[in-house]
Amino acid sequence: MHLGYGLLLAIVYPGFGLKYRQRILQRWSARLLSVLNIRVTFVAKGEIQDGHSGLIVSNHISWLDVFVLNSVIPMRFVAKSEVRQWPVIGWLCARAQTLFIERGKVRSAARINASMAELLQQGESLAVFPEGTTTDGTQLAHFHSSLLQPAIDANVPLHPIAIRYQNAGGERSQTASYIDDVSLGESLWRILCAAQLEVRLLLTPALDVRNVDRRELARQAHQQIDTALEAMQLSAALPARQYEPMQSTHKRAGAEPHFQSLYCVLLYTTLAYKQQHRAGE
Repeated sequence: MHLGYGLLLAIVYPGFGLKYRQRILQRWSARLLSVLNIRVTFVAKGEIQDGHSGLIVSNHISWLDVFVLNSVIPMRFVAKSEVRQWPVIGWLCARAQTLFIERGKVRSAARINASMAELLQQGESLAVFPEGTTTDGTQLAHFHSSLLQPAIDANVPLHPIAIRYQNAGGERSQTASYIDDVSLGESLWRILCAAQLEVRLLLTPALDVRNVDRRELARQAHQQIDTALEAMQLSAALPARQYEPMQSTHKRAGAEPHFQSLYCVLLYTTLAYKQQHRAGE
């Protein structure tokens, strides 16, 4: 029923203004996750949640990642052209104005980069998965730097976000992993059969794109997300705050600094340890 509602919305969606499209996208994504019994929690609130536009980069585990991120921060995605051919989901992504790129084609990459830079300058938030493919979430793959260039061209910040799927006990879950030869139908069935999935998002500090090339920017983003994933692994037993997109967060403001500090300590301690380890090699 929710999917049918989405199909009807998608017909008229492109004709709405930006703010209204973002509201629809956020609400529909949040409702989809609720239907699938997926709980989204997040830590370390970032600038992007305060209305700042920019380019968002994240590790990529599942087709669900798009809806997880949109339930928190409505945005447009850059996806491989094959996604357009996926049943139902591909059409919905196209109607949601996803930018599709043909991998391995220089002209396609140049065209998408130019479109991205223009949209970023107009104040839209865009997202890319620089790994270029999905993984099982146990290791962070190499980041391709080419799709980070539009952030530099548009002079907007880069916002690295780490995604972790886990079960009710806090253990990393591969239920949502969309890898190998698993079909979309098989993946959806596996998710529906799960008791409950929790998705944790860690919004790391924004990266300044001035005076840096795209390869260095990719290295910094990779390091922050990798460190954030390690911090979430170490802190799996700590309670996280569930994201409620339709509820104001002002009344929770008093508790938020203490909550964030637990993760900040873990995040920056892990980052400092990694830097010292590299220096000693």
